[in-house]
Amino acid sequence: MKFQMIHENYNVADLEKSLDFYDKALGLKECRRHHAEDGSFIIVYLKNEESDFELELTWLRDMDRPYNLGDCEFHLAFRVDDYDKAYALHKEMGCICFENPSMGIYFIQDPDGYWLEIVPAR
Repeated sequence: MKFQMIHENYNVADLEKSLDFYDKALGLKECRRHHAEDGSFIIVYLKNEESDFELELTWLRDMDRPYNLGDCEFHLAFRVDDYDKAYALHKEMGCICFENPSMGIYFIQDPDGYWLEIVPAR
């Protein structure tokens, strides 16, 4: 058997704010969307041309509190070809939440608190 990773889901409070963040911070664009017939949820899939892997954002109409992300020990990692340019963009956006210079990586945080690791191409 062969298993291929195809997407990861993050639940979001403000879908438009999240779409804007992922586009600006990581160049991820909407590739498809699904609306529940009763309006209870919207699922949006994001991707770029670098990979077939997708990020699934789910907005739930009836969610009435921020999502509990625990200690943010889980994350999604992105390899970037121009680390310095990415770092400058994320610094300007104010979304860098943790840096590890000895490992040569840093993390950004999305509007809902999810951590995203930025790794240079090596």
